[in-house]
Amino acid sequence: MSFVVKILQIEWPVSGLFGRLCKNRYPGGYTIPQPIPDHNRVQTRHRHAAQRRRRVLIDCRLPCLNVNIMRSTLHRAVAVSLLLCCFTLTAQEKGMWRAVSSNAKSITGDVALSDQKITINLMTFTMVRVRALDQAELSAAFDADSKANGSGSLYRLQVPASRKFLGKNSLCGAEDTEWMATYVVGHSLQLAFYSGQKPPLFALDALANSADVCGTYSYMN
Repeated sequence: MSFVVKILQIEWPVSGLFGRLCKNRYPGGYTIPQPIPDHNRVQTRHRHAAQRRRRVLIDCRLPCLNVNIMRSTLHRAVAVSLLLCCFTLTAQEKGMWRAVSSNAKSITGDVALSDQKITINLMTFTMVRVRALDQAELSAAFDADSKANGSGSLYRLQVPASRKFLGKNSLCGAEDTEWMATYVVGHSLQLAFYSGQKPPLFALDALANSADVCGTYSYMN
């Protein structure tokens, strides 16, 4: 029995020696390292989640964006229509017009209207379009038929009383001509000239009692 104990005592240092050798070979007794996390996969997952959230937000905003786009498009279409309407009205007045009424033949002769100028008896004057005239105003100024579908405008211009036309006549006698109204229906044009610093009031009573009404002339093209 004592012999066995001695053998065990002899073998034990060998095992301890092997343990010491292992410790020298693998100092500290390192444990198995944990796997390195795949950061690229995590970042990709987060990026996909963020893209899904943005897609949801965009889908929610699309109805509002579509409404705003439709509203702005409608506003632009209305503005363009109004501009085209104004251009059409002035385009009807442009061109050469032959004197038809007796006073037009004896005072102005033939006239020509362009964008910002009127030519009377080969004399050109600058004019500025102020606004369009409605049917009630045209009816008061030119005794126009409201069903005739005509159009007209008010212009500001400056024709001195000293400027003489056919037969040494002026448009407004001793007064400077300050305003001009137009009325176009088909191939017919009427011009009405006014004096005074204030724009004429296109109402029957006002025009009948106004001293600024100079005369109305008729033309054809």
